[in-house]
Amino acid sequence: MNALHDEPDAIHDVLGIGFGPSNLALAIAVEEHNARAAPEDRLHARFLERQPSFGWHRGMLIDDATMQVSFLKDLVTMRNPTSDFTFLCFLRERGRLVDFLNAKTLFPLRIEFHEYFEWAAARLSHLAEYDAEVVSVEPVTSDDGEVRWFDVTSRAPGAPERTVTRRARNISVAVGLEPHLPPGTALSERVWHNSELVPRVAQLTGAGTSVARILVLGAGQSGAEAVDFLHRSFPEAEICAVFAKYGYTPADDSPFANRIFDPEAVDVYFRSAPEVKQSLVEYHRSTNYSVVDMDLIESLYATMYREKVLGRERLRLRNVSRIRDVRTLDDRLDVTVEYLPTGEREVISSDLLVHATGYRPRDLDPLLGRAAKLCLRDHNDALLVDRDHRVEFSPEVTAGIYVQGVTEHTHGLTSTLLSTTAVRSGEILESLLTHRARDPLTSAECST
Repeated sequence: MNALHDEPDAIHDVLGIGFGPSNLALAIAVEEHNARAAPEDRLHARFLERQPSFGWHRGMLIDDATMQVSFLKDLVTMRNPTSDFTFLCFLRERGRLVDFLNAKTLFPLRIEFHEYFEWAAARLSHLAEYDAEVVSVEPVTSDDGEVRWFDVTSRAPGAPERTVTRRARNISVAVGLEPHLPPGTALSERVWHNSELVPRVAQLTGAGTSVARILVLGAGQSGAEAVDFLHRSFPEAEICAVFAKYGYTPADDSPFANRIFDPEAVDVYFRSAPEVKQSLVEYHRSTNYSVVDMDLIESLYATMYREKVLGRERLRLRNVSRIRDVRTLDDRLDVTVEYLPTGEREVISSDLLVHATGYRPRDLDPLLGRAAKLCLRDHNDALLVDRDHRVEFSPEVTAGIYVQGVTEHTHGLTSTLLSTTAVRSGEILESLLTHRARDPLTSAECST
């Protein structure tokens, strides 16, 4: 059964697919615009989220893990410091503002920043619909042959036969990243991705399950955090880190390097030739990819050395190594680890294997369906995206698709990070208003 939404004549100015931090920031920008705009200038917005409630990397909300960006790079401050949706306003409402200031830190607990996101999302619940998984995006052509709208169909995961279709002039796609796994990896009760680390550990410790050894694959921040968390959570187990590097590499968070995350750096990157873009990414990979905060590196090293002194080494490294094979037996995993300098292979029996192997942008083609075929692409088959985050189309398409999180090739390293989320939401809002002002039929549609 396919049913139109409960406002059959309504056409959304923007329909968001996904309601994580990126579209949440856009929702705030739209809400603040509507609060000061005349009724005829307000934007009709809606956001669809397949999860039952707001959630952002819940599986890695380790109790003592901190953010890696300043709290000032929240959902709004870089766009509108006077907003009442800032992290500081959240702290004031929670009664923790003075306590946070006394802590003398720019980097809140990750679990607290998630609480901030939930607080902001709850204030915009009238714009969001949860348990709404988007299953198709269909271009809609007007009588004059223009693709002027998209029909977006969603369904509740628990009731796939019941669908709802909404029409929009623009869609904003922000569906987040998906876990990256080595080819051929099959997740199971014994093989995890670190995105499910915290609930998996809680399940085992709650059941009192005995664990003797855990392998963690990965040399980045999530891998180091997983090693540290597992070492604390299973005080009798051996935790073994496996990675191809010689050792963990410190993240470059120096002031000059961090300017790669400034809003102005997006302009520089966007205007650069392809070879310059590639150079910028390679030069500054150490700000984000496969690197670890220095404090955590030093803590792990101190733990290893202390255990060596005490004669009970639970935290171990298999560096310059790769996992070549994983065999699942009834009571364990047999993991073949190759030491790369010599090619020597060792089979290590383990209770669990955790892949801290990062994330990658989702392929949007299956989601966008026929709409994806209208998008223009470069010689690498990547989406052509304008500076305002709007996908390029041929002239007969006047409807818009804005993408967030899949534009590293056009907008640089900040694409998947929180650093410019607030600024990007303002840029998309401005683009929506600009395109609406250029469209002579929009006001007529709104008045019918």
